[in-house]
Amino acid sequence: MSYCMVIDLKRCVGCHACSAACKAENGTPPGNTRSKVMKKEIGKYPEVRRISIPMLCMQCEDPACVAVCPSGATVKREDGIVSIDKEKCIGCRACIIACPYGARYFRGNDLGYFGKDLTPFEEIKYRNQPKGVVDKCDFCLENRLAQGLEPACVQTCVTKARYFGQKEELTELIVSRKGYQLRPELGTNPSVYYLP
Repeated sequence: MSYCMVIDLKRCVGCHACSAACKAENGTPPGNTRSKVMKKEIGKYPEVRRISIPMLCMQCEDPACVAVCPSGATVKREDGIVSIDKEKCIGCRACIIACPYGARYFRGNDLGYFGKDLTPFEEIKYRNQPKGVVDKCDFCLENRLAQGLEPACVQTCVTKARYFGQKEELTELIVSRKGYQLRPELGTNPSVYYLP
C-alpha cells in the first residue's frame, strides 16, 4: 500500500490554487513553498503551446534524499510518503542538493511576511516551520491525511486535475492515459504521475 498522485496536464490551467492552498494549509514562510506550478513551452513553431506543470515532492520509491541524510531525519514510510523529522534535521541541506526535482527548501530565518512581527496565523503555523531545518511536501500527512482528508492541493484544484489515493487504485488511470513520471532515467521511481 503506497500513496500516489496523478496530475492531468490537460485539465491544469496554471491558476496556482494548489500552491496557495498548500501555503495556507502548511504555513510555509516567505519565499518557501511545498508546491509550485512551472511553465513549459512545447512543440515547434508555428505549433507551440505553453503548459503548466505542477511540482511537489515526488515521494520517490527510491529517494535520493533519504540516502544522503546524515541524521536519519528523512525517512520513507511504509505508505510511500517521504517525511522529515524536524527534531532530527540538522539543516545540512544535503537532501536539497540530492533532490533532482527541487522539492525541498531550507528555512534560514524566522521572519514572517511583515518582518519580525508575526501575524496571529503565522504565530500558529510557524510552530511547524522551525528555523534551521529543511521542509517539503508530505501530502499533508499530519494535518489532513491523518484525519482521512485529501491533501489541500487536491481538494482545492478548481479543475479537478489532481487524483490522489493508493497506487493500486490509480494504476488503470495511469496506464489508460499513458501517464508518465518526471525524469524516469534517474531511477528514483516517483509516486507522482502526469497525464499528457
